[in-house]
Amino acid sequence: DTEPRSGLFRLLSTAASKMKRNPFVSSSRRKNRKRHFNAPSHIRRKLMSAPLSKDLKQKYNVRSMPVRKDDEVQVTRGHYKGQQVGKVITVYRKKFVVHIERITREKANGATVYVGIHPSKVQITKLKMDKDRKKLLDKKAKSRKENTDKLKGKHTEETVGQTAAE
Repeated sequence: DTEPRSGLFRLLSTAASKMKRNPFVSSSRRKNRKRHFNAPSHIRRKLMSAPLSKDLKQKYNVRSMPVRKDDEVQVTRGHYKGQQVGKVITVYRKKFVVHIERITREKANGATVYVGIHPSKVQITKLKMDKDRKKLLDKKAKSRKENTDKLKGKHTEETVGQTAAE
């Protein structure tokens, strides 16, 4: 057992320790960053999701939603956190930010501009509802319910007894 391990064996053993599920998805930081910043608009929409407030989570059984114009949000992180609830004015997908009413700053020339805030740093307190959004909420809640019904990753008395008998 004193023979040196081959490169292939080393490669396989490190790959097994990472437990990569999908071989078609890269775990390279460089490639992930490239795909994030070069993402097309329809994918940026999903990337620009924000968590829902506690009441909305209870009501819809959904954790987060893509932000859209006219949602009411509250900033939870950074310099502007904890201020009153504001309405989303623009969702600036190109810059990965949202502009919220009353969250502005003054430029050197005296002009006021909206401060861009990343959607993960806000919490949605009121959703602008339409039929597509309602459909998405129902779909997310349904899949979440199915996952909790399965008791994913939990061992019960029966499953433990079955494995012990074998």
